[in-house]
Amino acid sequence: MSVHHCGDFKQTYADDMKVMQTRFIQVCIGLFVILLYVFPYLGSNYHVSVMNKIGIAVIGAVGINIVTGFTGQISLGQGAFLGVGAFACSYFMREWNIPFWFAMPMAGLTTAAIGMVFGSPSLRLKGLYLAIATLAAQFILEYLFLHVDKVTGGSNGVMFPSPEIGSFAFDDDRSMYYLILTVAIIGVLFAVNLFRSKDGRAFVAVRDHYLSAEIMGIHLFRYRLLSFAISSFYVGVAGSLWGAYTQYITPEHFTIHESIHYLAMIIIGGLGSVLGAIFGAIFMTLLPFVLTGVTANLADYFPQAGYFIQSLREGIFGLIVILFLIFEPDGIAHRWRLIKAYWKLYPFSY
Repeated sequence: MSVHHCGDFKQTYADDMKVMQTRFIQVCIGLFVILLYVFPYLGSNYHVSVMNKIGIAVIGAVGINIVTGFTGQISLGQGAFLGVGAFACSYFMREWNIPFWFAMPMAGLTTAAIGMVFGSPSLRLKGLYLAIATLAAQFILEYLFLHVDKVTGGSNGVMFPSPEIGSFAFDDDRSMYYLILTVAIIGVLFAVNLFRSKDGRAFVAVRDHYLSAEIMGIHLFRYRLLSFAISSFYVGVAGSLWGAYTQYITPEHFTIHESIHYLAMIIIGGLGSVLGAIFGAIFMTLLPFVLTGVTANLADYFPQAGYFIQSLREGIFGLIVILFLIFEPDGIAHRWRLIKAYWKLYPFSY
């Protein structure tokens, strides 16, 4: 059947575990993926560059959602972990002559190892205490970025070699689009399947009630550390792609502002949801572009107030985020589920 009827008609465990429950959903997602791959031929270079930033943000947001949304461990060091991935990948390519295709996963593993080091206090700490510990990681790594010149180039930063396949170099927006999109799809698929596995369910159990999880035999420290490792791997890969896209990285790109930005993505998109991480990454990446366009147009109509309107842009950005948290605290993913339930149950209310 290609129609998902009202109610729960699944009769086997395999049916219940399907990622795409109906043929209609399979066709829609297939068409959406095809549309994504032909997008560079439909949009301008500007639109492709925006999509590249969204793709990188999706990978990073899915990563932080694993440790914060699914496992309940607050992390404020994602900006620094992005930097670890970017600088490590650049170092492997420049100094060891390793191709990008091997350097990127190696940078992810390096970031995962460092993430586990800073995630080790998670056995004893939780909530705000763990948040402060990861915040310390942010400042420690920022200090290292500035002073380990051989790897990071210090305050001057380093050039990032372009990924290559034979004589073809991924050195423009359109070629990088396909690389980022492919990695983002693989990352999303892995995350979706992770939470259908034993380890993924253990993450959720640790988040929901750690004492009950421990009574059931779940090793708290192991799974908390594992969530930090997987999350940091994602962020390290996102940092590598960011470096490959910009081709020049400095410590200024990986500050606490970036950590808060990623945390806002998963809060607005929806904690504990892969789809929420995607929605949040899209929202937070597009919002500055939309506000810039709106304020620029208002400045054209009201030239006397142009400077004042432009200066309000950051304030409007913060206000939108606050209003969103007040009126939709469960994130965009929750609203999406309500919309789907409405169409599934229409015309009945229940």
